[in-house]
Amino acid sequence: MTGGPLSGLTVVEIASLAPAPFGCMILADLGADVIRVERAGDGGSGLMAPSGVLDRGRRSIAVNLRTPEGLGAVLTLVDGADILVEGFRPGVAERLGIGPDDCLSRNPGLIYGRMTGWGQDGPLAPRAGHDINYIALAGALQPIGRAGERPVPPLNLLGDFGGGGLMLTMGILAALHERSRSGRGQVVDASMVDGAALLTAFVHGMNAAGLWQEGRGRNVLDGAAAFYDTYECADGLHVAVGCVEPHFYGELLDVLGLSGEDLPLQYDLDAAPELKKRLAEVFATRPRDEWAARFADSDACVSPVLSPWEAHEHPHNKERETFVEVGGIRQPAPAPRFSRTPAPVPRPAPRPGQDTDAILAQAGYDAAGIERLRSAGAVE
Repeated sequence: MTGGPLSGLTVVEIASLAPAPFGCMILADLGADVIRVERAGDGGSGLMAPSGVLDRGRRSIAVNLRTPEGLGAVLTLVDGADILVEGFRPGVAERLGIGPDDCLSRNPGLIYGRMTGWGQDGPLAPRAGHDINYIALAGALQPIGRAGERPVPPLNLLGDFGGGGLMLTMGILAALHERSRSGRGQVVDASMVDGAALLTAFVHGMNAAGLWQEGRGRNVLDGAAAFYDTYECADGLHVAVGCVEPHFYGELLDVLGLSGEDLPLQYDLDAAPELKKRLAEVFATRPRDEWAARFADSDACVSPVLSPWEAHEHPHNKERETFVEVGGIRQPAPAPRFSRTPAPVPRPAPRPGQDTDAILAQAGYDAAGIERLRSAGAVE
């Protein structure tokens, strides 16, 4: 990978699932050389088949960490790295011989990123979990859902990716900045519970100001308000309405032809069901894309609800090239954007172990040394 603001940085990524790969995808997107260490010798060619998206932009080496030679090869990679990322449960990396003390003693400037659900300590640290568990404990799941109904899991966006991978990346970049002054590395403990809790800061502020009602579907931003909700159109598809400010709400009524009607007040949440009913009646008269065209030049804050598979077709996304095709898979483009050091289009995800020989050669192994590793079952 060349170009991008992180060009020149080397990352050793110990293969894992979802949040850590997402964080490393961002680092790779922005120009870092990410070397993904796949687990060889565990009955397959690697931890899992590359997704084609989260694993894009890497180089891949397949190593059997359970052999002394394989461990030595990974530690040799660490010697020349800026960053290491692992997503094991607490204590596993230490048992494998690639824990923070093992790595920082060899490379004191290393940024050692740790991605877990519960964090490195606390009573739940050794327990299993998934996104839904982490955001439940963080207080991020309870507010999401319709009034009188169960909480709705927001896919795995809040824990794995927002509170997990993004926070991990932010922590790594902050540690790199500090290293530029101190010359010293450190451990970044990224927990999905901590990150998801941080994402609720706005809700905590609203609650402290007395502007948040307990229970789902009772607040302006959780579906109680008619002007901040989704509506079904004539073709069964939906539009999203978010006209919070009165002047934007006025534009909504103008486009819908409701300006002259005797309607409930915009912010009267007690009367919101009546207002929702009237808006729903009007939106149901035309298909989604016709409404999108009618609102295209308006500040009424109305947008078509697009599936992930059609979002690339929207004119705004087309012009900004928000989606790119990599290895035959359409996917989100790198973000954010940079004026002087733009991120290049990512490379496709590698096959597990695809770059083993080249990576080892770059780390200082000659052909005979690589063959010795392979003969010992240390690499594939």
